[in-house]
Amino acid sequence: MRTGVWLVGARGSVATTSIVGALALRAGLADPTGCVTELPDLRGPALPAFTDLVLGGHDVVTTPLTKRAEALAAAGVLPGRLVAALPDELAAVDRELRPAPTGGTQADRAAATVRDLTAFRDRHALDRVVVVNLSATEPPARAHPAHDDPDALRAALAGPDEVLPPSSLYAYAAVLAGCPYVDFTPSTGLRLPALTALAARRGLPYAGHDGKTGETLVKSVLAPMFAMRHLRVRSWSGVNLLGGGDGATLADPAANAAKVHSKQRVLGETLGYQPQGGARIEYVEELGDFKTAWDLITFAGFLGTGMRMEFTWHGCDSALAAPLVLDLARLTAAAHAAGHTGPLVDLAFFFKDPLGAPTHSLAEQWTRLCGFAHRLPTGGAHGAPD
Repeated sequence: MRTGVWLVGARGSVATTSIVGALALRAGLADPTGCVTELPDLRGPALPAFTDLVLGGHDVVTTPLTKRAEALAAAGVLPGRLVAALPDELAAVDRELRPAPTGGTQADRAAATVRDLTAFRDRHALDRVVVVNLSATEPPARAHPAHDDPDALRAALAGPDEVLPPSSLYAYAAVLAGCPYVDFTPSTGLRLPALTALAARRGLPYAGHDGKTGETLVKSVLAPMFAMRHLRVRSWSGVNLLGGGDGATLADPAANAAKVHSKQRVLGETLGYQPQGGARIEYVEELGDFKTAWDLITFAGFLGTGMRMEFTWHGCDSALAAPLVLDLARLTAAAHAAGHTGPLVDLAFFFKDPLGAPTHSLAEQWTRLCGFAHRLPTGGAHGAPD
């Protein structure tokens, strides 16, 4: 199943790491560590192989992909040997990257994005293209009457106003082009009634939001533990120190608030109450593409005895996120081939703020993900083109 993976924010750290990783896996130069779709419980013929993935994307910057990869290697994010071994492959992907459409109305920009997506699909004779949003986190979308109706939205986009935030405009264009959409960010994306209705009309699946790679991953394991042991969490406070482009973006208070809301959802919905405390995100330029999180949990045991737990997480966000991007592209492509439509709730395992998730427990999400993978038809991976 030849599958296009169109990355929005294709020259960013996560996207570049995903591209280098996919090329290295295709060439047999690396092991699939971190790719959960390569575990025995998920791996199967319904998923496109790494050799079937064709990469492209949009970005507002024009730095050559090889230069971005070399910079990440110098920062310790990527092995330099892989970048040195894949110059031709990186150059080939670079030729598939397009500047983000600018100018004109939002309808004009959406039409230009649709043209890029369909040309990419036709040029490589792809069965389907999965659009994955890896762009910078946006502030929450401002309400607009057209957000509730697909036909009103189409008319409004032809006017002079900025009706949709960028993530939602990409989601709109993806749906028009017949492409499944994955939002790895906490941005609005497809989470507008007009867009979900349009996706339903077109029979498309979609997944999101906000990839679960670090502190929240740990929360999704620990919070169910406290709940199942009937231990009362009195407070849970976390400090997140980030460098790189993501940290710089989150220095904006509105974008920061959107991210914090996504990170905190797991506690209230798992415990059944919201403990005192919160999450704080700070930009520390010196950290580069690495991040540190420190959490302090206070809780009460039998007879009210007070206790505490602390943990510190040091990680490289791009190296944690990139294999999940490849996993999501493969799973969403297989879901599309199998005829799934609407939100892919069984992919909640991958997200901090998952669409329609019945649980935030990582163990329960894993069970649902495995069930989803087992139900994919083993003989239907080569479904009809979009």
